[in-house]
Amino acid sequence: MSDMIFDSIGGIFRMILLATMAYVAVVLIIRISGKRTLSTLNAFDMIVTVALGSTLASAILSQSTPLVEALAAFATLVALQWIVAWASVRSSGFAQLVRSEPALLVRNGEILHDALRRQRVTENELMTVIRQSSARAPENTAAVILETDGSFSVVSEDGTEDGTAYARAGLDRGRQG
Repeated sequence: MSDMIFDSIGGIFRMILLATMAYVAVVLIIRISGKRTLSTLNAFDMIVTVALGSTLASAILSQSTPLVEALAAFATLVALQWIVAWASVRSSGFAQLVRSEPALLVRNGEILHDALRRQRVTENELMTVIRQSSARAPENTAAVILETDGSFSVVSEDGTEDGTAYARAGLDRGRQG
């Protein structure tokens, strides 16, 4: 029972050393790979970001995973994400394979129920997004768009846009089209 709370001072020093070395290596890998590595422009980017965090945690916390192996996995994920982003920019077919398109859910105040069903968004979720925007009601919206990253954009009749980050607020359930 006591080893659940404190194992040894050596374990603490090991974790501090590993965390420091992993942090420095990750910062270098991210700087070399570019800003896009940690973007969340679409579901694929988010999955890579989560996987990177999990890999880093394994490197720091798992005694059975050597730091070099964890960093190799981290670098591999970054390289794969870079390759996918590179290929997506150069091939529209590849881009369509790995990315979804934004989905229009409301047009000129009219709720597009077929689009809601395809994107697995309930009318209650849509109404929450609209109420929390400057539009406040469907009839005041020119458009509501489910973006590729799972967030919603609400364009009011007057042309102003409220970007709302509901992907991070729990309304996104993997609804990539």
